[in-house]
Amino acid sequence: MSTSTLQGWSLRPATAGDVEAISEIRAAAMRPDLERLGRYDEHRVRQRLRDAYVPEHTAVVESAGAVAGCVALRPSEDGCWLEHFYLAPELQGRGIGGAVLAGVLARTDAQGLPVRLNVLQGSAARRLYERHGFAMEREDPVDVFMVRLPRAGPDPAPGGQP
Repeated sequence: MSTSTLQGWSLRPATAGDVEAISEIRAAAMRPDLERLGRYDEHRVRQRLRDAYVPEHTAVVESAGAVAGCVALRPSEDGCWLEHFYLAPELQGRGIGGAVLAGVLARTDAQGLPVRLNVLQGSAARRLYERHGFAMEREDPVDVFMVRLPRAGPDPAPGGQP
């Protein structure tokens, strides 16, 4: 378990029982961007998480003893995919997401793995990913697909390790 007592959060392995709390956080975190894109569906936003949830690849962010977010790192043939990276809206902008991301990337760098992700067009999360070294590979009308090659040495990105 990783902890940042200064910021009041911790990271722990996910369990099957976390899926509903995480699906609610996903719905709240993604709603503004999905509404802006005309793609918000109250049921679908939760069901997509339920259908793709793999606890073995997921870590849960906790704050004040409650599930506050998550991040998943799914292995792939040519590296891994950063997926299901959500933080409750009331905790965004406090450096927690950057710290979680820096910790994940430190592990993938140590393994020499490239990391891919997709982010919704126009999402503020894209700036976070770019600060941590992700670059656009391609895009479509809904998503921007990004990649980050492994780095040698310390990550110059802000946030530190969780």
